[in-house]
Amino acid sequence: MTTATFPATPELHADAGQGRPDARFAAGRRPLAAVTGAEIQAPLIQGGHVRYANLDYGASAPALSVVSAYLNEILPFYASVHRGAGYASQISTSVYENSRTIVRDFVGGRPDDAVIFTRNTTDSLNLLAGCLPAVDGVHTGEVLYLDIEHHANLLPWQRVPHRNVIAAPTLAATLELLRGELAHGGVSLLAVTGASNVTGEILPIRALAALAHEYGARIVVDAAQLAPHRRIDITADDVDYLAFSGHKLYAPFGAGVLVGRPDWLDAGTPHLAGGGAVQDARIDTVSWTTGPARHEGGSPNVLGAATLARATQVIADLDVDQWHAHENAIRSFLVEGLARIDGVTVHQIFSDSASFGVPAGSEPGNGAGTGTIGVVNFSLEGYDAGLVAAYLSAEHGLGLRDGRFCAHPLLRRLGLPSGSLRASFGVGSRLEDAQRLLAGIQELRRTGLGWDYVVDAGRWVPSNDTRSYPHWAPNTPGTAGAAPCTQD
Repeated sequence: MTTATFPATPELHADAGQGRPDARFAAGRRPLAAVTGAEIQAPLIQGGHVRYANLDYGASAPALSVVSAYLNEILPFYASVHRGAGYASQISTSVYENSRTIVRDFVGGRPDDAVIFTRNTTDSLNLLAGCLPAVDGVHTGEVLYLDIEHHANLLPWQRVPHRNVIAAPTLAATLELLRGELAHGGVSLLAVTGASNVTGEILPIRALAALAHEYGARIVVDAAQLAPHRRIDITADDVDYLAFSGHKLYAPFGAGVLVGRPDWLDAGTPHLAGGGAVQDARIDTVSWTTGPARHEGGSPNVLGAATLARATQVIADLDVDQWHAHENAIRSFLVEGLARIDGVTVHQIFSDSASFGVPAGSEPGNGAGTGTIGVVNFSLEGYDAGLVAAYLSAEHGLGLRDGRFCAHPLLRRLGLPSGSLRASFGVGSRLEDAQRLLAGIQELRRTGLGWDYVVDAGRWVPSNDTRSYPHWAPNTPGTAGAAPCTQD
């Protein structure tokens, strides 16, 4: 097997000596934690292989090696939960229920907070939308949200009484706009993201929670992007509801979770009508139970919940200073490098959010200008984002996201209706990944594409692609097609 390497180019480090990043970025040179699949080899269209550089953590992060080992340990004991008297069922039930306690502790939950396992963050927020206060089927308040939200924290609220606010150019001004809407009254829930999935900018959770409560509303935080990057304490920040997903937090299977105050959840419409959600059922009537079981009808994703909980334990044990320094080093290096390339624009929503991340030890709860997580959004003048992503994958072994990131209103706001590029990284990343990305873009600017590309089923792919997948996978590279949300 031939292995290709991509050394960083000299112009990439004009102020950092010859050929190596300067000491400011030393914290990012090695992965902070081991992840499964870190050394897989990607075939290159021009021949040979290279270590796959995963810069798409924001979509689905690789499983932590510790979590993969844990899965192999518990898998032989996998069985039905809550309904079996057998040995394996008892163990599975214990693991599943204990996962609630672990997750509650991870987010700093209150003792009576419900912990409900779901399919993903989208499922969690849809569940909460079915539990909004109502009298005789009529909602007693509206949901207020910003236009910068991921569809998971946008579309569920369109089905209920709602209002939206167009975010201002600064976080400070955006908070004042939200204050104005809340002051009008009638809002029961403020729905906000913890960190933008498009740009990585962190919102001031504690300030937003205080603002919502000042006007009698509750707050839900979509923490799908925030939880893998920053400590969360919903008690200290006075957050009512929090949702996040295992597949972004280094756990397989994609399980999600909703944590929060039990009263709305106990009174709300059961999310999944089925076995386990009832106290008693008759031919045409039912008495629903309360607690998490009310919304977890059917057989739950036991292994998903268990691995999600195990991943939270690993993340909770990280040294905060090292964690933030590692991420900030890679992001700073990448942003600075992109700024030196003609035709590249790095995108951000708020002018008062920090350019290069949060200082080590800072938390997302306080004030405006709270920085960024390991996400960089950018575009390259003269090139379609999908074509750049296909080129970087085929010719450089890089994986990153292109498109509209399930945040269509925000992309239109940023003047990117057809999409942009997103590089995202985490504890398994290394500075070399960012170097490879910069080198690939520089090569594209200097010499252009090294291969012909065509659009196939809505996506750019190399023409005459003879590369193959592993023997156990369908041997059809490039034919999966684009997601509908990437197309106009």
